Amino acid sequence: MKITVVGTGYVGLVSGACLADVGNDVLCLDLDASKIKILNEGGIPIFEPGLQDMVNRNHKAGRLSFTTDVEQAVAFGTVQFIAVGTPPSEDGSADLQHVLAAARTIGRHMRDYKVVVDKSTVPVGTADKVRAAIAEELKQRGADIDFSVVSNPEFLKEGAALEDFMRPDRIVIGSDDERATAIMRNLYGPFQRSHERVITMDVRSAELTKYAANAMLATRISFMNELANLAERLGADIECVRRGIGADPRIGYHFLYPGAGYGGSCFPKDVQALMRTAGEADMKLLILDAVEQANAAQKQVLGAKILKRFGPDLKGLNFALWGLAFKPNTDDLREAPSRVLLAELLARGASVTAYDPVAMPEARHIYKAENRVRFADSPMAALEGADALAIVTEWKEFRSPDFQRIKQLLRTPAIFDGRNLYDPAEVRKNGLEYYPIGRL
Repeated sequence: MKITVVGTGYVGLVSGACLADVGNDVLCLDLDASKIKILNEGGIPIFEPGLQDMVNRNHKAGRLSFTTDVEQAVAFGTVQFIAVGTPPSEDGSADLQHVLAAARTIGRHMRDYKVVVDKSTVPVGTADKVRAAIAEELKQRGADIDFSVVSNPEFLKEGAALEDFMRPDRIVIGSDDERATAIMRNLYGPFQRSHERVITMDVRSAELTKYAANAMLATRISFMNELANLAERLGADIECVRRGIGADPRIGYHFLYPGAGYGGSCFPKDVQALMRTAGEADMKLLILDAVEQANAAQKQVLGAKILKRFGPDLKGLNFALWGLAFKPNTDDLREAPSRVLLAELLARGASVTAYDPVAMPEARHIYKAENRVRFADSPMAALEGADALAIVTEWKEFRSPDFQRIKQLLRTPAIFDGRNLYDPAEVRKNGLEYYPIGRL
């Protein structure tokens, strides 16, 4: 099948590469000529494990191409995926200008039937706006061309996106048109050979499903973070509590790990957008309001532990920071807890030496004007001359360190662990002070 993907960001590039990998002919469109240049030269503009190889393999095979030519892209695919960014506006709502611009472009250039697929995360009612934008362009042209608009939200985890696309838990198709539904089922056939994964529904329900999924996961995280803070005050161990409640099959173990708060490009944005959508429907989502407040507070917890140990004035102190990305296997620093901790330490007069296996190039760009933020080539190098260690991202290479070496390098043998990576007794047995989240 011939497919056009509008947008070569995270969702667009992953979707295009995976669809090409099962034999489709995919043309990715982006108006950013620098991105297309990178892709045509064998690079990729984002980090995602395995994506570079998949893109290069399919590009070399001729199944995956990249262009800035709008007319060519619209003419190419019967299925037109819109996978452009929907950043939050100042009021928290999703900014649809790029989505609607893509829709108008399709309407302006289409010559035959198209299935226009909203792949971007968009508020309920966006498909209606996309349909209206395309119809208006066709009307201005005096063209009578049939088209369908479908909602097909993505459920990709940064760091595991290829696995999520190639072996999905579910494939949600929101469609009110039998012809479009049949085309989408055929498109996703290769991804559900072992059992049925397609869930069909009306368009508005599909749009809401994406926001509901991310809001539910964010809620679990914030709930566990609050329980962890309570456990500390009560003298309980949140790890024991996690195992105790996770064993209940009605609850399960997923997303029950307390930490320094959630971040990234999805959860914060989608929680805010869903709250805004509810407000437009004359309703207040009380739980999500609390989730957002709890997450903002949780990002302050690690800094508060450091201030309690060292006092409010951190001038002259240097802290090692392990992890910058909001989660492992990504270079994404958007809404990352590390940035909140860094801001607190810098405001108190401290300096920071950070290490992250992937996110340092982006961090160097963000903190290029801050001379009190330095970067190390390895985890242990970050400890040299440091007064204490803070851990904010649970990268695998941090999981089993040499605690004696850490003790030797730190001026104060203290670890502030925002991801509960270690057994408290093991760390303290090695002569280190240990400050986790909600553990004894």
